Amino acid sequence: MAETKREIERKYESDESGLPDLTGVAGVAAVLDKGVADLDATYYDTADQRLAANSMTLRRRTGGTDAGWHLKFPVAPGVRDEIQAPLSDTLPRTLAGLVRSRVREAGLLPVIRLRSARDIRHLVDADGTLLAEVSVDAVHAERLSGGAGAAQWTEIEVELADGGDPAFLDKVEKRLRKAGVRPSKSSSKLSRALKETGAGKDGRKRGERKKARPPAPVTTGDHVLAYLRAQRDAIVRLDPAVRQDAHDSVHSMRVATRRMRSAFRSYGKVLDRTVTDPIGEELKWLAAELGAGRDQEVLTERLTTLLGEIPRPLVTGPVRTRLRTWSHARRSGSRRRMIAVLDGGRYLTLLDTLDALLADPPLLKAAGAAPEKAIARTVDKDFKALAALVDRALDLPAGQDRDLALHEARKKAKRTRYAAEAATPALGEPAAALTKSMKSLQGLLGEHQDSVMSREALRDLARQAHAAGESAFTYGLLYGREEQRATRAETDLPVMWAAIGRQRDG
Repeated sequence: MAETKREIERKYESDESGLPDLTGVAGVAAVLDKGVADLDATYYDTADQRLAANSMTLRRRTGGTDAGWHLKFPVAPGVRDEIQAPLSDTLPRTLAGLVRSRVREAGLLPVIRLRSARDIRHLVDADGTLLAEVSVDAVHAERLSGGAGAAQWTEIEVELADGGDPAFLDKVEKRLRKAGVRPSKSSSKLSRALKETGAGKDGRKRGERKKARPPAPVTTGDHVLAYLRAQRDAIVRLDPAVRQDAHDSVHSMRVATRRMRSAFRSYGKVLDRTVTDPIGEELKWLAAELGAGRDQEVLTERLTTLLGEIPRPLVTGPVRTRLRTWSHARRSGSRRRMIAVLDGGRYLTLLDTLDALLADPPLLKAAGAAPEKAIARTVDKDFKALAALVDRALDLPAGQDRDLALHEARKKAKRTRYAAEAATPALGEPAAALTKSMKSLQGLLGEHQDSVMSREALRDLARQAHAAGESAFTYGLLYGREEQRATRAETDLPVMWAAIGRQRDG
């Protein structure tokens, strides 16, 4: 079973290769000698080092107190999430899944072997509580693929104790700097080993100049591609979080797919839609798969909250039990199916297709235009289409036709919001303001649509209860409250829409 640990550490270099006295650090009552541990780690990556390119490390290590497989994801400078799995001869399936969005179908092979003699010290307070572990590592690195180089060095590593205050590391660093110790130029042992034994993580040989960063967006095409690239990166980055069932990860990944698909459609004069439309259909498929369990989860939470708001005497029959049973039956297997989708060939092919599109985009003539006018026209076009849908919905009487019209307006508001998001770097505050107002409109129309879906679910639950000989009174009461929510949303819509119109006119 894999476990996740937040690792907060700093690395240092010293010409003397020794550890200065740390008993003078504020809060440190004693420095305990914990002996020397011999560590032997083999790091794995693809032949083109895709994990290293994403600042990720995957290793199998023996020795020390945490022998096993370790996968590290960057969180912030000096902060990584380490996922640990028990020692085994082959890569555990859990960890293999967590790197799949990066490695795709490429094989993982051993690239670096690091053998370290780790001299360990524990910094403890007056109660003997561990504050940080400090080690002096004598490292020998050996390249296992892509060359036959070797290197060795000594470094100091300071790792904060679990639950410790990161500010304590500043106090330790202050003492180290006074002793002539300086922060390491490499973020990890692996990155240093790659640089000093042959090619770096981007494939450069030692001494070769680093490639320049891509220029800032200039044309309309540059801005659109930057937005699309950000969504592709979000999908890939969120894949491991979805597999781990991290909070809001499924929703965030689904939003990234929608943003990209929406940009394809809004900016159809920038990118050839004969190329992007089929990709958009695959993104639609992925969003649907991601939403299969999420939509049911949101609906269940809404009904549960609504049920909790009514007085207990008005809850007649086993309403809570029926709601749980109904929800479980509709969600059964959804998570297993989601993981199967992420492991499947169709999803991995989609990721490869997105990479290929961004590497060689099918740009049209309008892509070379100045963004101030071309992008503004696109946003205006989406907004006018939204205005027509909102006006049509407001002209309809309350009922199913209006519900459908408001749902269409909600989808168009979302598309306009994403078009404005993509436009913000080029257009500035006007696009940012439109993004904000579209988010508010989307929220109001989303509340209305949630009410529609809740009432449909309540009718289903009432039918089941009636067929089982149970009272349907409570379901009817909840249905009435959801009708009131929808009515409030419909009442608020003209006011909000008028305010958005004034903002656009101003």
